[in-house]
Amino acid sequence: MTAGRGIAHSEVSTPGTAVLHGVQLWVALPSAARFAEPAFEHYAPDPVPGDGFTARVFLGSLLGSSAPVTGHSPLLGAEISIEAGRVLRLAADAAFEYGVLVDTGAVALNGSVVETNRLGYLTAGADVIELRVGQGSRARILLLGGVPLGEQIVMWWNFISRSHDEIVRYRADWQALITAAPGRPVPDRFALPTGDRLPPIPAPPMPNATLRPRE
Repeated sequence: MTAGRGIAHSEVSTPGTAVLHGVQLWVALPSAARFAEPAFEHYAPDPVPGDGFTARVFLGSLLGSSAPVTGHSPLLGAEISIEAGRVLRLAADAAFEYGVLVDTGAVALNGSVVETNRLGYLTAGADVIELRVGQGSRARILLLGGVPLGEQIVMWWNFISRSHDEIVRYRADWQALITAAPGRPVPDRFALPTGDRLPPIPAPPMPNATLRPRE
């Protein structure tokens, strides 16, 4: 999902769902694309089998598999399952920084142990990604990568901007939309999902301080 200038969505489980297991990833858009039109693309990658591993590439390209998903900066996302006791070495793009999120199993990333439910990190400049799995059980990881944004952002609640004043404006636009009387004009930054049975969530009050940017 690309938020661009602004998007509203619902996350609703199917009636029979008792447990959800997944990862929600946010990527800041570069300045040139941050006001793009909002969009949604669904893609379920086919498995890529290998010697002791299986990969599913959902963003970017890896192991000869490419995801047909729109990207506004060079990115990589793949779920990889690796058999116990195996070592998987992948060529790294020196322009990328990488993260490895361990879902199950014991994994060492380029020699450093990454605990379950933790994120290992490689700075830009690496030439190889080495994933070494312990003998106990197979591992499942998310491999994430991309070119560093190189810009400062301000992030608060569900809004990402470049300044405190922009956040204030986005919040005001959202609140005007969800509280507007029928027929009253509202800002067109967002649009509520058609037929949504859930009420929109109000934004919390702004903090009594100026939000500071960060990289």
